[in-house]
Amino acid sequence: MKIKILLILIVVTTFQLFAQDKKPITHEDMWMLKRIGAPAVSPDGKHVVFSVVEPSYDEKEQINDIWINTTDGNAEPRKLTSGKAGENAYSWSPDGKYLAFVAKREGDDEAQVYTMNIAEGGEAQRLTKLSTGASSPKWSPDGKMILFSSNVFPKCYVDSCNKKLLEEKKKIKYKARVYTSFPIRNWDRWLDEKQVHFFVQAFHPDSFARDIFTNVSTSLQDGFSSSNAIWTKDGNGILYIASTDANSAAYQEPSHHLYKVSLSGGDAVKLTEGKWDFANPVFSKDGKYLYCFRGANNNNKIYNENKLYRYDWPSMKNELLMSKDLDRPIQNLITDKNTLYFTAENQGRDLVYSLSAEGKELKMLSQSADGCYTNLQASVSNPIILVANYESTIMPPEIVRIYADGSHTFLSNFNKDKLSKLDFQKGESFWFTSSRGKKIRSMIIRPAGFDDKKKYPLFVVIHGGPAGSWKENWSYRWNYQLLAKPGYVLLMTDFTGSTGYGEAFSQDIQYDPFKGPGQEINEAAVEAIKRFSFIDGTKQAAGGASYGGHLANWLQATTTHYKCLISHAGLVNSVSQWGTSDDIFSREMMNGSTPWAQSKTWKEQNPFNYAANFKTPMLVTVGENDFRVPINNSIENWHILQRQKVPSKLIVFPEENHWILKAEDSRFFYQELQAWLEKYLK
Repeated sequence: MKIKILLILIVVTTFQLFAQDKKPITHEDMWMLKRIGAPAVSPDGKHVVFSVVEPSYDEKEQINDIWINTTDGNAEPRKLTSGKAGENAYSWSPDGKYLAFVAKREGDDEAQVYTMNIAEGGEAQRLTKLSTGASSPKWSPDGKMILFSSNVFPKCYVDSCNKKLLEEKKKIKYKARVYTSFPIRNWDRWLDEKQVHFFVQAFHPDSFARDIFTNVSTSLQDGFSSSNAIWTKDGNGILYIASTDANSAAYQEPSHHLYKVSLSGGDAVKLTEGKWDFANPVFSKDGKYLYCFRGANNNNKIYNENKLYRYDWPSMKNELLMSKDLDRPIQNLITDKNTLYFTAENQGRDLVYSLSAEGKELKMLSQSADGCYTNLQASVSNPIILVANYESTIMPPEIVRIYADGSHTFLSNFNKDKLSKLDFQKGESFWFTSSRGKKIRSMIIRPAGFDDKKKYPLFVVIHGGPAGSWKENWSYRWNYQLLAKPGYVLLMTDFTGSTGYGEAFSQDIQYDPFKGPGQEINEAAVEAIKRFSFIDGTKQAAGGASYGGHLANWLQATTTHYKCLISHAGLVNSVSQWGTSDDIFSREMMNGSTPWAQSKTWKEQNPFNYAANFKTPMLVTVGENDFRVPINNSIENWHILQRQKVPSKLIVFPEENHWILKAEDSRFFYQELQAWLEKYLK
């Protein structure tokens, strides 16, 4: 008995010493973790390539290279490329001998397609030389050609034309943007007259790119990507998704349909019709079927899930809904001989599923107790080899191989040693039934050095979207561990409108953008305080970004429950948000009318209309290049706060967009956020 007690004391002491060796995360710890990109598995399934970014606070010193590893898990990854110029959009040739990728290297004015001989080694060779650059390369089925896209000037079908216009624009002395149709900008940039064209180029050094849109009558607006373009199985044509009515976005949802263009020339053929949005076409292994995602369009709903459909190819007949048994947002799709594999969002997690080729026998493969799988990819070998990124609340993405039983093994562990030294707390989910009778999921994160005998302030963090979710994943913009580090318990609630809980739950926010979700957030805080004795209910703060910023402003307008608030990129005036955002029609659908028609929602759920109630100290932050929630809303918010003599601080990031992405800006943001919380919670 004495020996057993002694052993227990040794184990406990050892554990305590080990725990003491771990330290709370700092911004430097978080930022300097290596960023692992999406995997691309070789056709034979033996190797996987992926990008690895080695961050730096000096952007010029950041390194971004392609790495490779075997999929058997018996080797260590090795670097394929070397240099500070980043590589992306990598893809294997059908024979597995070559890799194509996009990079902007020395001597390149724009990013170009490069190829590398994986089988024999050697330096990468530049393939394309377009003045407008190249993106998203994809090999033809026989490996003799590469498809890519480029943003070109209208009616410029040869590079000399584009080059001439680029030179002429440099000589123009005045600075002006002229528009005759909507939209005029997107996310963080002003749109111009350029269009997306698809090109093909033979895979040999002396080849030239050929614009296959020479006779295509439908133009694709700048910003459309070829990531949705695929080769037909016979290699004689290209399928792509296009929106040809983007200029109607001011008064309806533009439609996205499937088109085919032949390499032999001629106009594109439209393959789909109706009020639908199509995305991500994928052929079956034998080429008999075409699978794609399809969602409802202009059905007066604020949100529509992607559904998976199958069509006979090439007739596009015998439409079959494959995902009728899964009321969840489906992500990337993999086709095997008799089975489909995909990831889908489900209650705060991205999980791997399998489905028979006939749309039956849906199975959830994922066996891990927590975390998310993204960027699922597969070999064309028999048996199929599945790889993906895997991440959790305590680990940024790494590469894993997923087995038939749903288990996985790590093929990369770049951050393992650094993470082992940090004191992390896993997320814990809990559910409650709201006063409206809805089952609501929340997740809490405990701080480093957590002691359940102590009391901790509560920081209620609100997600964006609203079509989003607090997932069991890793984030650099709102990092769970760094936010909790000073000694706060984080509460993150998936309010009505969140995704991963069924289409109806996501749609139910329509006409109730702030009141219902705000009430659920407040009720979740009450529930958490009741359920977890270590939360100090007398010290609560709330904040969020984007839609989370909207809701923080709504809390400002409707409650004095919180000691302080934080609003990043949040609307304070629904009307001015409609008038200045790059996306306006969805806001009419959310509120039930145009702003001037003044539906009940416009009148009753606009924080600006309750400005007289603003009393809670607030930190307001915004990126000056944010065109989704433009800076005017943050300035309006600041003016109200100052006019009402509310303690407040405004921080504008001149070089940031909707997100704060630059290293030093991010560090300053976290410093200011933590200082604001400390001022009112400690």
